[in-house]
Amino acid sequence: MHSIKNKKLNEWLEKWKKILQPESVYWCDGSDEEYTNLCEKLIASGTFRKLNENIRPNSYVANSDPKDVARVEECTFICSKECADAGPTNNWCDPETMRVKLYSLFNGAMRGRTLYVVPFSMGPIGSKMSKIGIQITDSAYVAVNMKIMTRMGNAIFNALNNDENVEWIPCVHSVGAPLLNDAFDVPWPCNNENKYIVHFPESREIWSFGSGYGGNALLGKKCFALRIASVMGRDNGWLAEHMLILKLTNPEGQVKYIAAAFPSACGKTNLAMMVPSIPGWRVETIGDDICWMKIGSDGRLRAINPESGFFGVAAGTGWKTNANAMQTLHSNCIFTNTATTDEGDVWWEGMTPDTPHNLTDWQKRQWNPAMHTTAAHLNSRFTVSASQCPCIAPEWDDPNGVPISAIIFGGRRTTTIPLVAEAFDWNHGVFLGSTMASETTAAADGALGKLRFDPMAMLPFCGYNMADYFHHWLKMGYNKDKKNNGLPKIFIVNWFRRNESGAFIWPGFSENIRVLKWIFDRVDGKLPLTIKTPIGYLPCIDDLDIASLNVSKQDVQSILNVDVSEWRDYISQINLFYNKFENRIPNVLQTILQYLEESISKN
Repeated sequence: MHSIKNKKLNEWLEKWKKILQPESVYWCDGSDEEYTNLCEKLIASGTFRKLNENIRPNSYVANSDPKDVARVEECTFICSKECADAGPTNNWCDPETMRVKLYSLFNGAMRGRTLYVVPFSMGPIGSKMSKIGIQITDSAYVAVNMKIMTRMGNAIFNALNNDENVEWIPCVHSVGAPLLNDAFDVPWPCNNENKYIVHFPESREIWSFGSGYGGNALLGKKCFALRIASVMGRDNGWLAEHMLILKLTNPEGQVKYIAAAFPSACGKTNLAMMVPSIPGWRVETIGDDICWMKIGSDGRLRAINPESGFFGVAAGTGWKTNANAMQTLHSNCIFTNTATTDEGDVWWEGMTPDTPHNLTDWQKRQWNPAMHTTAAHLNSRFTVSASQCPCIAPEWDDPNGVPISAIIFGGRRTTTIPLVAEAFDWNHGVFLGSTMASETTAAADGALGKLRFDPMAMLPFCGYNMADYFHHWLKMGYNKDKKNNGLPKIFIVNWFRRNESGAFIWPGFSENIRVLKWIFDRVDGKLPLTIKTPIGYLPCIDDLDIASLNVSKQDVQSILNVDVSEWRDYISQINLFYNKFENRIPNVLQTILQYLEESISKN
């Protein structure tokens, strides 16, 4: 047993050992040797298959239970003491009621299994911006994924041994499938009848039961780094956001760091790893999914990527859409629910122009197009270290973070929202973020094309009432004790406008550098002239670099226009969304909405 002197940690572990009743306890040290041994164990249990060493060295593929393939929002709860503190966009349950229910499920849940103690840091170890967590789990799959996705190892135990008062977040996870009476195990144990992903914001606890997949089980990710961290940020004056962070360098060598929030299916990872189409510009990656931001002593908002790996959606990722991601996956990867080839490699739709012959699909069936199913699951995943990314910035794990010059909010809209617009000021930027929405895709919940509000892309991830979250964003902008001129400018973007025939007008992907270039120059003060509209400042079309772009000037102008009738309809939907929060929406945002409504009505 690992030597742990931290009294609080020991008491917590002893309590849960008595409840979970594991056959054994294993203390993870985060070493490469341990990772290899656990992967071998997963091969022996049938969870992992090793890929061809000559094609993709030191890599594995796993196939989940067909009913355990994604985050389960309907089973995700914010158990604050008061229902109103969770808000209308979260599932709420009385915390004591939930504890009673889960104690019953957790009782004996690890019988016949090993309890893994996983120590991890979200953010660089030792950084003042980082936070520590301890996850207990009965899944070796979780342990090896956490090794990649977090800074995991003995350094965490050492920090807890050296200081009894070090804050750490307790994370309890079980797949909910005890092995009784020497029963045989299955390759992917889970409990499809009982799934709960539960957060107790006041006590900073995370309890997860029944699922072994992704954000349901890797508790450092959405559960800690967003839901619990957003509460910690509210209480301590910082922001935990569902944002990428990129480093943008112009041809003169000037650098700016940009954070951007996009809902799912809006190209967040693609933007973070973009290969720019304009010569001389360079994009490097700091992070592709989560961003923690704190105001520094100079008044600037500084950001870290709390993760150390990418848990990306494989389906749709290819050489055309994201060449840097494809290069990242050359080795040392874990793939989940992809298809496999006869040569012993992985494959998914969008990976290559042509479909290989003789594929085995994600459910281990021989696949052919006549089945009318995808060979890889639409939520198939890759887990890989960020350090392998060819466009990773050298400062991606700087413990001091990077200074953010611009924040971008964007959704998937076929109409209404222009290609790019700049907020009038911080408060107006918060308003634009609070009203961010996307049209649902075929892969998303809800009817195709239905507008779904997703403020700051945080709808599934905010650990408290979103109206209070908007208050917190506004408060961050007041920054009374520091210089206000250090705050980032805020922008909205929309790559997804379509023409009358339904085709995308803007080519997107590498061409999005043209929008980033305008944002860069606006932050730098090089483009003082803009077009002021009721929704914000729009670029003069001659300031938007569209040279050599295979889109007409007329078409580009069409996606920079503000259509009054579309905005009237949108404003009515914003009012309906705000009304969900009753009287908790900040007065500042109500005033901005009223100004927008009056300004649009005059046109």
